[in-house]
Amino acid sequence: MKSQIEIPTRRKFMTSAAATVAGIGIPTFWNVRGAFAEALALTPRQTEGPFYPDRLPLDTDNDLLIINGGITPAMGDVTHLTGRILDANGNAVRNALVEIWQVDGHGVYLHTADRHAQRDANFQGFGRFLTGSSGEYYFRTVKPVPYPGRTPHIHFKVKQPRVREFITQCYIKGHPQNERDGIYRSIRDPKAREAVSIDFAPMKDSKTGELAAKFDIVLGVTPSESHDV
Repeated sequence: MKSQIEIPTRRKFMTSAAATVAGIGIPTFWNVRGAFAEALALTPRQTEGPFYPDRLPLDTDNDLLIINGGITPAMGDVTHLTGRILDANGNAVRNALVEIWQVDGHGVYLHTADRHAQRDANFQGFGRFLTGSSGEYYFRTVKPVPYPGRTPHIHFKVKQPRVREFITQCYIKGHPQNERDGIYRSIRDPKAREAVSIDFAPMKDSKTGELAAKFDIVLGVTPSESHDV
């Protein structure tokens, strides 16, 4: 059984991640250092929200669909979520701990206070990945679904030694609920809003309807930040 504080490493997970990415045709620009830095939009900070897990699962790896080697996967649209952690100049940030958390297919968080529906016990709900030399991360999860009062989204937290943790969220590009979501609408800068709105596109040649999504996080200070609600 995995330790509660186990942190997935690049050596442990990147072999399978790279094979997956190569097999599904996700563009890989992980070795481009500083390219097009002038065109990068800083990722806006967003609220952590009330449902960061209050009890971390024993399994905190980057595969949210299978818990501790179980055989029953979580329900939902399987999504291969990739991206890079970059600084404001477009340089890769290595050894950054990337955490994600989101609702399951029933719209329920991994949190003891979220009881509005029955939680999918097969969904990990939370995962971690330590970036490699090119700042890359990889998660296998599900496409986010709406939560009461919120448009579909995935929470991200980036941790580095001696640096203030960075928290944001990504959204489904073009989702009809986005414009009614107060947290999403709090992003006033069109470029910043575009930066957190990503496509969940069907994977080429997938026989099971799996999706691919890419979300790069560019660290920096933005003029306005969302507040916890």
